[in-house]
Amino acid sequence: MKLLRNPEIKKSLPWLAGISVAATVCAFIWQIYFGVFTLILCAVFILSYLLFMKKRYERIADLSESINRILHGDNSIDLCQYTEGELGILQSELYKMTVRLREQQQNLQNDKIYLADSIADISHQIRTPLTSINLLMSFLSEPDLTEARRGELVREINDMLDRIDWLVITLMKISKLDAGTVQFKNETLPLSELVSKSVSPVLIPMELRAQELTINVDGEFSGDLAWTSEAIGNIVKNCMEHTPEGGKISVEARETPIYSEIVISDSGSGISKKDLPHIFERFYKGENSSGKSFGIGLALSRMIITKQNGTVKAENRPNGGAVFIVRFYKTTV
Repeated sequence: MKLLRNPEIKKSLPWLAGISVAATVCAFIWQIYFGVFTLILCAVFILSYLLFMKKRYERIADLSESINRILHGDNSIDLCQYTEGELGILQSELYKMTVRLREQQQNLQNDKIYLADSIADISHQIRTPLTSINLLMSFLSEPDLTEARRGELVREINDMLDRIDWLVITLMKISKLDAGTVQFKNETLPLSELVSKSVSPVLIPMELRAQELTINVDGEFSGDLAWTSEAIGNIVKNCMEHTPEGGKISVEARETPIYSEIVISDSGSGISKKDLPHIFERFYKGENSSGKSFGIGLALSRMIITKQNGTVKAENRPNGGAVFIVRFYKTTV
């Protein structure tokens, strides 16, 4: 019998047999009837024990088979039949493990789909400027090309290379944020310093567009200056690109007992109702986006802000234009 080959049975059965023999011998010495009764009682006890253990190990074997089927992808297994004693405790833990495994399997599947979509989007984003560069290079090889035209083509190629460089760097930053490897500093700094560092990269482009920038800042901010200035800078850059020449962009910042708030608004055309729910999604391009847009600047901004216990939302101003409201909370809410 398979049951008798079990190590636990091998250890316990000799003890039971020895105790039964000793009890039977003592009973026979006392009186023969007691001896017969004790022999029958011990035999029934040992047989009952073996039957109980056989039943128990059969259920353990069924449970083991169920676990094996779960590991091979059968998610329809119901473990609720094991409801008592040690098997019930084991069932409870296995059920928790099964739920976690199913969740992890689903998460892995979603990650694979997301990774495939992201790679496709990235390939498309990089392929577009590369195609333009190849076309411009073919123009440069023309024998009768004037110096003025050559300089224009070289500038366009440099612009495309800068776009690819910015795209690759931004995607690397997003990957680090996704992986959770970024360690944000928690510095207390004046909001004026944060806003000044954020808008400095777009001051010259705004001047070339004859756009007016107004800044009204008061209070302090707690967070990572480098990362946060990039997040705010991307939002300001987005406002600049969607504001016509001669338009206005406003940055207002203040501190309250609960949060530090930065409000960025422009006098552009605003955000369409169709684009408003998706404006912070990765690789999403609105209907009014320029051909140079990759659709990841605002997505990166949201990731940086939310990972520092902040929120960001976009709205349309009643009198026209878009407004972005960024808040960094001092405590978890």
